[in-house]
Amino acid sequence: MQSMRFEAMGTDCHIVVIGGSEPSLPAARARIEQLEARWSRFRPESELCALNAARGRAVRVSPDTMLAVTTAVDAWYLLNGVFDPSIVAALERAGYDRTFSELLSEPPRPPEPDPASDHLAIVPGCAGIVIDRVVRAITLPAHVRLDLGGIGKGLAADLVAAEVMATGADGVLVNIGGDLRCMGTCPHPTGWTVVLEHLPGCTLALAVGGLATSAITKRRWRHGTGTAHHVIDPATGLPAKHSAASATVIATRAVDAETLATAALLAGPDAGVELLSAHGASGVLVGRDGERHATAELTELVA
Repeated sequence: MQSMRFEAMGTDCHIVVIGGSEPSLPAARARIEQLEARWSRFRPESELCALNAARGRAVRVSPDTMLAVTTAVDAWYLLNGVFDPSIVAALERAGYDRTFSELLSEPPRPPEPDPASDHLAIVPGCAGIVIDRVVRAITLPAHVRLDLGGIGKGLAADLVAAEVMATGADGVLVNIGGDLRCMGTCPHPTGWTVVLEHLPGCTLALAVGGLATSAITKRRWRHGTGTAHHVIDPATGLPAKHSAASATVIATRAVDAETLATAALLAGPDAGVELLSAHGASGVLVGRDGERHATAELTELVA
C-alpha cells in the first residue's frame, strides 16, 4: 500500500493506492492539479474563467470541463435549484473574490449592498445555459457565471480514482479536502476507516462509493463588520442563515455526495434527511444546536 499527501484545489489531498505501480501516485497528483487549472475561478487562464468571460458567446472546452459543467447543470435541475453553481456574484458580494488563503491574510473589505433587491442578477440559475456536446461547446447567458467549487473536488476524486484503477491498482482512495471516493480492494474487511471531522468521536467504514461534507463552520472570513461563509442560499443570494451546521453524505459517487451535501445543508436537518432518502443517499446532519439527524442507515451516529 502506498500513499501521498499534497495540497491542491485549495485544500489537503490524500491518495492511497493498494497494489499497482508506484508511478500511479505522481500521475494522480498531476491529474488533480490539471483539473484545478481548468476549473479554478481564481486562475485567469483557466477554462472556467474563459467561459465566464465570454458574455453570451460559445466557448469550446476540454472533455473535463464539459463534464464538470454538464454535471453541475444536471444537479441544478435534479435538485430544483437548491444546488446552484451560478452563485459567483453572490460569493463575490460576500467577499469571496480571491482564494481562501488570500481572503484570510488580507484585511476585510466593506460589504456590498444587500443583493435581495437584485436577486436574479446575483443568482441567475442555469436555465439559459446551452451545452453542445457535438462540438463540445458551452454558451452561458451574458449575465451568468459559474463556480465549480460545489462539485470540483468530488468530481476530481471520482475521475482520479477510476484512472488509478485503470492502471492496474487493486484498490484506491482519493480524498480531496474530505470529499473522497474509494474503489476496489479495501485495506480492512469492513472497508476504509473514515474519521468524520464534523462528528467528533465518530468513524465509519466505507467499502466503496463516495463521501462528502458541506459545512458553514470551516470556510469563514471577516466581511465588513461581521463574518461570512461560502455556502450561499440561492433563495436569497446571501450566506445561508437558516441551514444546518454540517451535512455528511454517502452516495455512489463523490460528486453526488458533494452536491447532495450542499442541498441537504441548505434544506436544514429534518428536510435534509428527507432529501437524502429521496435520492437514495445516506447521511448525517448536525443542526446549529448541535443535535444530530441521520438517515435510517446511519442512526447509530445520532446517539
